[in-house]
Amino acid sequence: MAQGYRFVGEVVGGVLGGVGLGWLLDHYAKVTAPWGIVGGLLIGTGFSIFTAVTAVGRANRMAVDAHGTVPVAADDEDED
Repeated sequence: MAQGYRFVGEVVGGVLGGVGLGWLLDHYAKVTAPWGIVGGLLIGTGFSIFTAVTAVGRANRMAVDAHGTVPVAADDEDED
């Protein structure tokens, strides 16, 4: 459960961080408004998704190393 909260925190933090940096760019440049926020939102979203996916992959590898692979259940076609 702690890893799940960490993943959510990475996604939300990345998006908010990107928006914050975009707002700062718009606030101090005054020429780029509203494109700094839009660009920051897109960059922050992309970066947060990338970090969350890599963290999930790392957690998956650690779980497989610790517990081994999970056998795949066979399809049960009789209950259709």
